[in-house]
Amino acid sequence: MADRGVGDGGIGKRASQRRRLGCSGTGGAGLEPRYPTVEARAEAFNGSTHVAVPSDSDFLKAMLFELRLTDDQSFVEHRDTCTRIDHSSVRSVRVEGGDLWPVVAFQKSGLIYACLPLVEEALEPRPPLLTIPGLSQGLALLFGILDYISPSRKNEAELSAKAGQLRTLIIQACPLGTPLNTNISSLSSSFDDIQVVPTDVKQPAWRSNTYKGKPQVNVCITEKVKCMQYDKRDVVDMWQVYGAVNCKCDIEGAAPNVTLTLNLPTNGSPLQDIFVHHCVTSVDPAMLMSSSVNPLDDSVYSGPYKFPFIPPSESFNLCYYTSQVPVPPILGCYQLVEEGSQLKITVNLKLHESIKNSFEYCEARIPFFNRGPIAHLEYKVSYGQLDLSREKSLLVWVIGQKFPKSSEVSLTGTVTFGDIGEEHPTDYVCTGNTAYVKYGVFFNLHDLTSCHFEMYFRIPDFTLTGCYVDQHSVQIFAPGKPKITASRELISSDYYIWNSEASAPTMYKSLYY
Repeated sequence: MADRGVGDGGIGKRASQRRRLGCSGTGGAGLEPRYPTVEARAEAFNGSTHVAVPSDSDFLKAMLFELRLTDDQSFVEHRDTCTRIDHSSVRSVRVEGGDLWPVVAFQKSGLIYACLPLVEEALEPRPPLLTIPGLSQGLALLFGILDYISPSRKNEAELSAKAGQLRTLIIQACPLGTPLNTNISSLSSSFDDIQVVPTDVKQPAWRSNTYKGKPQVNVCITEKVKCMQYDKRDVVDMWQVYGAVNCKCDIEGAAPNVTLTLNLPTNGSPLQDIFVHHCVTSVDPAMLMSSSVNPLDDSVYSGPYKFPFIPPSESFNLCYYTSQVPVPPILGCYQLVEEGSQLKITVNLKLHESIKNSFEYCEARIPFFNRGPIAHLEYKVSYGQLDLSREKSLLVWVIGQKFPKSSEVSLTGTVTFGDIGEEHPTDYVCTGNTAYVKYGVFFNLHDLTSCHFEMYFRIPDFTLTGCYVDQHSVQIFAPGKPKITASRELISSDYYIWNSEASAPTMYKSLYY
């Protein structure tokens, strides 16, 4: 993949955070890698229809506008029309010269990760996404930057230091605009420590060193489930699974060949939207044709999913995928009713019979925005325990490591609030009865709700699709008998259940789908 003007993996932040960290342009924290030769190639492919990449500051403004992160929240037809429902992280960003496409961009923990891959053909008409190799490479690079930045999110000084080193690391990872190593954490922030490129002609550029020792392969399948449940007859519930297969291969040799196969049980859900790492040497085209983007596309490939590859030296994500599973793991009903000065809440949750009832952790959180501290609480839980946070604006329901034998739990109660103060959370979109239940990894969504139910859970040794790695099917063409370790996990992420007693805002019905 090469960059069409804006550097691979450029990071932007919300305006207030950019000022704190001294960020500039699309690169955030001074990261502004541009590749003039790549921009020239893009212009050669498109001629008079070529859209030049604007200045860093102009691109950042356009990116924030496209993601609806500006102060102006008025309706814009080309961005907000119902015909433009985002199904992926690939976007079209409108700039002064036209539309920049395909921009790979996503948000995570208040940061924007974005890059602009080179499409090595004319953009009119736009080619199918599956035919653009740079998209998967761009995503791999952005996830590498995400892994590098994420551990520092709670430490402002460490985050600033890491952001300041990104430019040097990106130059190493993409010296000429093509990612050679997407594991940013494995790179050195000093040019003095950069390793010499291997002289072995058989050793690919992404293998920065040669391992010595007993061969071993570690594979972990991580699936995250997103969901929107409304408990209404006139609104369709939606859910989807996003998976990643992480590998760490410690194998001797300049270019060892490994073949890994993903399998599904008989009733497993087919994998879709598969993006592979650039170290994969070949792939069955039928695997790449199964897509969730086009609802009219009925192409289904149920595996086995075979990936021959020459592994990088560091840990890497072999592939990413999505899947449409038949049911969400937890079905829920949430009712929030205001009765005088009190809120009456009722929550019923049921673990689906097909889900493994063994959690590493499982807890639910009910925050209350736009209200004062909780002054009085009466409740009854059928299972687990309920705690009140120190700020008295959050209820924490610890369900534990298992649901009861009935697979159902319930919570009922009434909440009375004191006078609101500046220290209590506020939200300006969702007020009154408009609320939802959310299961997922916690993050602060200022523009989503005034009261919602959040659940954190992780189920080890389980995937919602049923996807698994048969250790005996892993083939390694290298000396020695390898030790192979395979694991899998299911994690909640952005799992919402809306208050059935009120209408959920239409904009959220398609927010993640």
